This record gives sequence, C-alpha cells and structure tokens, in this order.
Amino acid sequence: MPLIGAVADDLTGATTTGVLLARSKARTAVFFNEEAAEKGEGVDELDAILISSNSRALPANEAYEKVKSATCALKRMGVQYFSKRIDTTLRGGVGVEIDAMMDQVGDDCVAVVVPAMPQSRRILVGGYSVIDGVALINTPVAQDVRTPVRENYIPRLLEGQTRRQVKLVTLDKVLQGEEAIRDALKEARDAGGEVIVVDGITIEDVEEIAKACIELKWNVVAVDPGPFTSKLAYYRNLIQEEEPNLPPEADENGKTVLIAAGSATPVTKKQMEVLCQDPRHVRISVDPVKFIEGGDTALDEAFRAVHIAEDLLKSDNPPRAILFETALHGELLNLDEEDNKRHYAGGMSANRINAGLGTIISQLLESCGREKIAGLYTTGGDTMVNVCYQLGVECIEVMDYVIPQTDIGRLVGSYDGLPIVGKGGLTGNDNTACDIVERLFRESARK
Repeated sequence: MPLIGAVADDLTGATTTGVLLARSKARTAVFFNEEAAEKGEGVDELDAILISSNSRALPANEAYEKVKSATCALKRMGVQYFSKRIDTTLRGGVGVEIDAMMDQVGDDCVAVVVPAMPQSRRILVGGYSVIDGVALINTPVAQDVRTPVRENYIPRLLEGQTRRQVKLVTLDKVLQGEEAIRDALKEARDAGGEVIVVDGITIEDVEEIAKACIELKWNVVAVDPGPFTSKLAYYRNLIQEEEPNLPPEADENGKTVLIAAGSATPVTKKQMEVLCQDPRHVRISVDPVKFIEGGDTALDEAFRAVHIAEDLLKSDNPPRAILFETALHGELLNLDEEDNKRHYAGGMSANRINAGLGTIISQLLESCGREKIAGLYTTGGDTMVNVCYQLGVECIEVMDYVIPQTDIGRLVGSYDGLPIVGKGGLTGNDNTACDIVERLFRESARK
C-alpha cells in the first residue's frame, strides 16, 4: 500500500518529486489524474503515488476542487503522508491549493513550505525566492504567458492566496540547526501560523528542517518542489539513501528520439539551437496558428509534419533525433491575445498547440512503429500531458533524472516501457537537450 502521496499542479512537477523518491528505492508512479490512479493496476505494490491536478493555470475555485479531489483519492488509497508539490518558481495558485489539501488532511495539520531546490539553484533567503542567482521577479517567469509571478516575497505571495495565517522561519534560525529550527517552527505555530514558510539555501538546510519536523511529531503537509518531501520520507524510514539509477552504455541501433518542444522560453530555444547544430538532428517547424484554429486546419498541419517525419524515419539513414516545435522560430505569439481574438476560454490556444504536438507524436508511433523510436522527449508539463493523452497513457513509472527537474520514466500501458523525459522550460544549460537525447538511447536498451 502506498504511504506517500503528493498532488502536483502539473505533470513535470509530479515527475520531479517522484524521481527523488524513485532514486531512493521507492517504487513510484505518476498519474495524470485521480481516476487513473484509483483504477491503475498494481497500485497496491507502489510505495509512492503522485497525481497531477493539471491546475496551475486554472481559476482559484477550479484549482481548489482539482486538488481537493486528488487529495481525497490519495486518502482512499491509504496514503498517510501528504505533500503539495509546488513549482520551484511559485507559479499558479499555491495558497489556494495548500488550502484544498489541508482541508482534507485534517484539522491538526500544518503546512510547512520549503520552496528551496538547491540541486537546481532555487533557494529562499529572508522569504525572497532566488533562481540561479537572480531574484524571481527578474527571471523569465515574471513574463510567463499563462502564469506570471510578480511577487518575490513568498509569505506575501501566499497571504494573497490562502485563507490561513502565514508565518516565516528565517535563514538565521535554519543555519543554527535542528533544535533552533524546531523552536522557531513551534513559535510560529503558537503565534497562529498554519502555513509556515522556511528559508533554505542548501540541501543540508532542507535536511535539518525535515529532522526538526519529525522531532515535533506534527501532522505535516509538505509544500515544496521535492527535496523536503524526500527528506521527510527518509527520516520517517520510508525510503533509502538517494542514488542514481543509471543503465549501462548502449548502441543506438538506428533508432530515433522524438522531441515535442512546447516550451517557448529562451532557455529551451538555446538548448534546441545547440541540439540542431548536430546534422544528425532534424528540426520540423509547425505553424502554431494553424493548431490554434483547430479543425481540419490543425489536422492538416499535424499530418504535414507527420509525413515529413515518416519519410525521414523510413529512409536508409534516419535522423538520430527529430524536433517538432511551434515556438522556437519566428515571432513569439501572445496566447492570451490569441484567445481573446477568437473568443476562446483562457488557455485554449495553448491547449490546442499542445494537442497538435501530441497528435504528431501519436501518429508517428502508430505509423512507423515503436521499434524505430528510442524514446520521447517533451518540454513543458502541458506538452507532456497532451503527448501521453494522445498515446492513451495514464501513468508513468519514474526512474531517475538526467539533471534535477529533467526526469526520465517509462510509459505504463500503451507503448509499455517506452522511455520518456519531461523537462521544465527553464531548466538546464545549453547542452541539456543533447544530454537528454544521449540518455534516452541508454534507457532504450535497459532490460
């Protein structure tokens, strides 16, 4: 029976937390929704279950209901320890989603919010979020097309979203170690804090915070990007030490990696430019406006890309990787403007673009066969969801990460065992896309 359960606001977030548990010898699966989790085969054999509520861009009331529903499903499956997985850049309705989980977990629970993910250079100092040495509001997240973040002081950000009282434990207490953290947490709770934000700059800080929470014996809802959840599980003796889960080196055997790039960030754009400097890697640009239009226009554009890729895959010398992208060439679309122009509900343009990318991948696998494909690589949580939806996949068993927040797993069900990597749009260095392709070839040979 799974003892650890988490709800994430998107799929890549769920895999990021899940991979930390999987690397610690916990059998872990990520589900696209609570219905898939409750009807999934072999769920009783899992140690940890993560459910994507896909709620980051939803209005507050809808996000609340999604997280509430997922939390109730985890309770029905026997989960005892709950985590609300948050984005490292605090996008979405974090406070509302904390309320939704706490309302279901119990009146005695307290949310301990540890936004730090030091492995990815995401830290919190004095309540202020710093991303790779840059203040959060000065990163590209501030201009995110769907969920921009314009508040850098996290207690204030949460106060605008939750109905619960928010307190802060600052870095000076954290640096003094477990006992000082424990006393500061207790003081914050005695002062009425139900949502307690804690600074942290190193993984050792996160570890000390976890130990202090265990010592207090509170009913803690962990609110974090993954490291705090993992450290709590370790000190509860639910998992082992984290270590890599690397397959051996392998021949590429003429297979091809399929890439669906839904992210439009400068980071992703640069990574794909570096990837395509290798002549073995082919870029196929797709018109996002045609996907947004929908209907036959969208299908015609998808099948145009599919036919180009089919010819490449069936050639005597197939590409090592094929990149399908809609936002890495030409002028970047304002998707809110596209929605307004067509009187669409908010987010429909983005959803249609991602659905189009999913259609391309599913049609290629169907027409050319899995044996030609080494693995799938998606950028952006919504893109990964749509690709898996189009493939009829509802669950991913997570295995490891290439780098933190760039997670590798295997499809369960349709195309069972096919490796897949999901990467957030802001993650990695210039060579990360090349590293992901290399890792997928290794994973494709894993027995």
